[in-house]
Amino acid sequence: MLSRSRGVRGSFLAATLALSLVMPGAGCAEEWTKGARLNWETGEGKSYLIPALEVGGFLVGLNAFNRTFIDSDTYGTSGTSIWRNLRSAPVFDTDPFGVNQIGHPYQGSFYSGFARSAGLSYWESLGYSLLGSFLWETAGETSKPSINDYVTTTIGGSFVGEALFRMSSLLLEGGGETPGFWRELGAALLSPPTAFNRLVFGDRFKAVFPSRNPEIFIRLRLGVTLSTESANAGLSPRVHQQEGSLDYHMIYGLPGKPGYQYKRPFDFFLFEFTAVPNVSSAINVIENFTVRGLLAGAKYELGDDFRGVWGIFGGYEYLSPRIFRVATTNAALGTVAQWWLTPTIALQGTALLGVGFGASGSVGDTDERDYRYGVIPEPLLGLRLILGERAMLEAQGRQYWIVGLGAGASANADRFGHEMINRGTVGLTVRLFGPHALSLHYVVSTREGRVAGGGGERNQSVETITLSYNFLGHTRFGAVEWRPAATGGR
Repeated sequence: MLSRSRGVRGSFLAATLALSLVMPGAGCAEEWTKGARLNWETGEGKSYLIPALEVGGFLVGLNAFNRTFIDSDTYGTSGTSIWRNLRSAPVFDTDPFGVNQIGHPYQGSFYSGFARSAGLSYWESLGYSLLGSFLWETAGETSKPSINDYVTTTIGGSFVGEALFRMSSLLLEGGGETPGFWRELGAALLSPPTAFNRLVFGDRFKAVFPSRNPEIFIRLRLGVTLSTESANAGLSPRVHQQEGSLDYHMIYGLPGKPGYQYKRPFDFFLFEFTAVPNVSSAINVIENFTVRGLLAGAKYELGDDFRGVWGIFGGYEYLSPRIFRVATTNAALGTVAQWWLTPTIALQGTALLGVGFGASGSVGDTDERDYRYGVIPEPLLGLRLILGERAMLEAQGRQYWIVGLGAGASANADRFGHEMINRGTVGLTVRLFGPHALSLHYVVSTREGRVAGGGGERNQSVETITLSYNFLGHTRFGAVEWRPAATGGR
C-alpha cells in the first residue's frame, strides 16, 4: 500500500509533462492556438476536444510513471485487465486513507481544471471529472473499480478543482491585462491545469475568468499549538505537546455586497487549509482541508440590516486532528448571512444541514486501514462577531455521524458500525495595526466508534490551544457594508 501512496503523491508533475505526448507538436500547434480567443461571457473560443485530450494525456503519463517507478503489478494494465474492469462491479478498495481522501480529490481537480480553463462551465467540467475517474478506474489500475474513488475523484475533485480555479483566476485578474511573473507563478501553484493551458495555447485561453467583484475575506495564520488534553485509546502516535501550524482561510462572495449576484456555482465558497509539521508523511501534515461552495441558490434580505444567501451547498471536508481522521464529500441545504447589530458591530453566520459519503478512521493504525466507509449526516453552525476593525470573536461546531461498514484488513473489516465525531472551535482575533493581528483559538475534537457484536470500539479526543500571528486581507475581518447612511466603517 505504501507504493500506491507514493504513486499518488509523486507523479502529478510527470503526468502533466507527459501531456506533450498527446497534444499537438510544434508543427501543428498554430492550428490549435489560432482559433477564436476565449470569451467568458459569450462562450466563443471554448473547446470540448482539448480538455478531453488533456485528461487522456494526463492519465497516460500518470500510469506510465507509476508502472515504471512505483508498482508494475498495480499499474501494469493491459487489454485483459481493462476488459475485466469493464465487466466488474465497483467495490470498496483498501488503499491507505490519505490516498483515497486526499490524493483522489486532488487528482480529480486536474480533470475539471483542464475543462474550466478551456472555457467550459462548472457543470460541463464535472463531466470531465467523471470521464477521468472512469478511465483511471478502468484502465489506470489493474485492481477493480472503486466506489469510494468514483465519489471523491468525480464530485470531491470538482469541488476542489473549482475552488482552486477560482482562486487562481482571482489572482490573475488582479494583475490586469498582463499579470506579472509572481501572479502567474502563484496561479500555476494553485491550479496547474490553468497554467498549462495559458502556456501551451497562448492567447486562445489567456482570457481570465471574471470574478464579478465578490466581497472576500482572507486570513493567513502562523502559530504555535499546545495540546492541553488527549485520549487515544492506547494507540500510537503520541500527541506532541507543542507543534507549529500554518492556516489559510478564504471566503469568496460574502453576502450583502450591492450588485453582486449568485448565478454561477461557487459564486460563494469557503476554502480552509491547515497544516502541522509531520516528518513521517506528507499527507499527514494536513490537519484540515475544507472546500464548501454554493451550487445553486439566491440572495435575500430582511429589513435594512440583514442580508444573506441560501441554497444547496456542495462540500469536501478532510479533518485529521492528530489521532483520527474523517473525510466526506457532501451536499447540504443552508444559508450564509450577515446582520448589522449596531453601526459598527456585525454578526455573520453559517447554518447547514447535509449528508455525504466518506470515511473515518484512526491515525494510530500503522497500515492506515482502521477506517469505515458510510453515509455521513452532518449539521454545521458557525458564528463570527465582528467588532469594527479591532476584533473578531468566532465559534463553530460540526458533527459527523458515520454509519457503514469497516474497510481494509483489520479484524472488524466488513462489519457494520457507527461513529460520532464532533469538532468545536472558539477563537478571538485582535488587530494590532494595518493587516497584522494576533489570535487565540481553542479546538476540541472527539470520536466515539462502535462495531456491531462488540470489539473495535474507539473513544478518542484531543484539545488544543493555538496562539497565532495573523495577516488579514484588505477587508480586515470581512464585514460587508451595504447601508448607504452607515456611520461606521469596516
